[in-house]
Amino acid sequence: MSNKSRARLTGQPTGGSTAQLTHRQQQILDLIRRHIRETGYPPTRAEIAEAFGFRSVNAAVDHLKALERQGVITLQPGASRGIRLLEQVEDTALLPVIGRVAAGSPILAEEHVEDRYAVDPSLFRPRADYLLRVQGASMRDAGILDGDLLAVHRCQEARNGQIVVVRIDDEVTVKRFRRHARWPYRVQLLPENPDFQPIAVDLRRQPLVVEGLGVGVLRLTATGSCSSSNC
Repeated sequence: MSNKSRARLTGQPTGGSTAQLTHRQQQILDLIRRHIRETGYPPTRAEIAEAFGFRSVNAAVDHLKALERQGVITLQPGASRGIRLLEQVEDTALLPVIGRVAAGSPILAEEHVEDRYAVDPSLFRPRADYLLRVQGASMRDAGILDGDLLAVHRCQEARNGQIVVVRIDDEVTVKRFRRHARWPYRVQLLPENPDFQPIAVDLRRQPLVVEGLGVGVLRLTATGSCSSSNC
């Protein structure tokens, strides 16, 4: 872990103009952000309606107009993808905070989202996609403590030595990744605490899914401020 640096983070759940959004409006805003990040352009009204199971495009339009009134987007009439995030919203990502993950369900399923935090995206490289609330002390010596928020970049591959979020038999854990050079089907998940034992995985017999890379840690102090460090 690198030396601690001051986080440009509120240290509190998202506020400002987004604080007045309904749960559905926040979901739609998150969808717009994700679509722009992954494709480079915003979704159409029809794509939003399909994503949320609306019976008509008009329902999506109504939510978009509400977001425009809240001052977080602007709409361009007559353009199917005429949605633009305002500058102050683009500069800050709203990262979901993931708590306990239910067996068999996607890690970013809505029922796992405890909260959302406004985070400066320049804090982490590569960019963080979500925050995972750490449970336990197995990564203590890497500076990842019980209750910390681990910033995670979504990916499906890992290199030796990287701190990873992995799923084994529907259990999610944070460990350091090591694959055997001669027998690549043998993987060890290494704790950073001598009180814990490594987890040995034989990929021929036991599935292992990499959910993402740990790219940093956020920690709320007793005063409510927040510090960060990079993995």
